[in-house]
This record gives sequence, C-alpha cells and structure tokens, in this order.
Amino acid sequence: MAVLDFEKKIEEIKSQVDIAKIKGDIHAAETLEKELKKEIEKTFKNLSPYQKLQLARHPDRPHSIDIINLIMDEKYELHGDREFRDDPAIVCFIGKIGDVECVVIGEEKGRNTKEKITRNFGMPHPEGYRKALRIAKLAEKFNLPILFLVDTPGAFPGIGAEERGQSEAIAKNLFELSRIKTPTVSVVIGEGGSGGALAIGVADKFAMLKYSVFSVISPEGCAAILWGDGSKAEDATKALKISAEELKELGLIDDIIDEPIEGAHRDYETTAKNIKDYFLKNIKELKELSVNDLLQRRFEKYLNYGSFEEGN
Repeated sequence: MAVLDFEKKIEEIKSQVDIAKIKGDIHAAETLEKELKKEIEKTFKNLSPYQKLQLARHPDRPHSIDIINLIMDEKYELHGDREFRDDPAIVCFIGKIGDVECVVIGEEKGRNTKEKITRNFGMPHPEGYRKALRIAKLAEKFNLPILFLVDTPGAFPGIGAEERGQSEAIAKNLFELSRIKTPTVSVVIGEGGSGGALAIGVADKFAMLKYSVFSVISPEGCAAILWGDGSKAEDATKALKISAEELKELGLIDDIIDEPIEGAHRDYETTAKNIKDYFLKNIKELKELSVNDLLQRRFEKYLNYGSFEEGN
C-alpha cells in the first residue's frame, strides 16, 4: 500500500511493532501500539486541506466499482447512451441495496494501468453523461431511487469530447436531474472535480466522505492560472476550501460520511457500510414525501445556494 509523506512516522512505528512481535517482546509491542494509536490520532486530527487532497487521490482508495460490489445485491450492469457508444468512465447498475431496489451510477477511475486507460482515468466523455441520464430516466420510469458515486478529476477536455457536446451534456444533466421524479442521493467518494462531478451531483441529498474533496477546478489548475506556477497547488488547495468540513460549514453539502481514521483505503468494508447506511436512511425519509414535495424541496435547496445576509 502506498504511504503518503505525512504517514511515514506512523509506518515506522508499525514496523517497530511488527519487529517486537516477531521477537516475542510483548511489553515492547504493547508500549509501541499505545504510541502508534497516539501518533495516528495526532496526525489525522490535524490534517491540512492538502493532506486531505492526497488522501482523496490515494491510489488504493476504494473506487465506485469497489463500493458497488460491497453494497449491491442482485446487480446487473447497464451500458450505452443509445447515441454514440458506451463510456467506461461511467458505470451504471440496477439491483438492490439492502431491501431497496435501486439504481447506482458512479464515475470509475480504474485500478491498474490498463483499467485506467480503459476508464480514461475517470474522466467521462459526453456519452458518459448521456448514459448516466438515460439510466436515471429509466430509474424514474420505474420509481427506483438513485445513488450517485462521484469520483473524477473532471470531465474529459479532449477535442472529440468537445465536438460531441461535452458542455451541453453536463448542462442537460444539471437541468434534468434537478427535476427528476424519484429520490436521489449523491456521495463524493474521492475527487469531485468541476462540472465532471456536478453532472451526477444534483441530488436531494449530497454528501462527502470525510477525506474526499469537491472543487470548481483542480488545485494544480488553479495555481497555474492564479500564480502561473502549478507547484503552488498546496496554497491553492487551502484557498479553494475543498474539504468536506469546509464545504459543510459553507452550507454547500448536506452531510459528511465518516470513514476509517486512516482513510477509506484502509478499510473498504467499513467505508462501504457507512455509505450504504447513509443511503438507506435518507431514501427511507425521501420516499415519505410526495413527488411535488420532493421536487419543491430540491428546488428550494439549490435556490438557496450562495444566499447570504448582510451584516450591520
């Protein structure tokens, strides 16, 4: 498992614990385990926004497919936008979460080099967003709730994607998902990059995993534009306010879903269970609303974004 710079001291203590156990030195092992626990708590309670960005991008962090495999039963994958092709950067499944029949739509980055190339590193083309919308409308037709899993650096900016209407596809998703007549929940599980994330981010409930990020632009891109120096990404991360805690404080997300203290990549099962529990809890509440109340509440929620009160 990849070790981030700020985790190196923790890994050193873990190695010392292992050595003590191999030597049979129980006392030393217990002492080191107490030290390890304190170091983990100290490190992860004081993470900077840039360190949270590193965790959100961790190569071993669970992806949409990992979460789907852990929370869905009787699942069947759906493909294609019925206009151009199937985009592997967007995955769509119909099945059950618990006892709730539903649809899950997620952005998938791919794990190894071959998968990353196939999935275009999680950067969807317009046909990917049209595929997501087609499946969302299918869910609406059969009154199935939808779970969106957001994890993308952003929509693919290539010439072909632009020629096939990238901006129009994203804009249409924003419009259509804002008025879809079925309960929706969207969760940022890693990176939520720009319009590429927004295209499946319009939902009745919008949440983020504790160490995920959500931003209008990548910190590297922001640094390059503002200072002409992409290496100032850490400064840009702080200025952008992209962490879950900061966005919750600003009222831009509804909830923060907890993950293991050392990050979701350390425990896929617990992370998936937390997402599952959040989805089931909120869908139960949303299903109690009439369609008109559901749409009105969603409308008011997004209308209030950016509202403020002037001080005296």
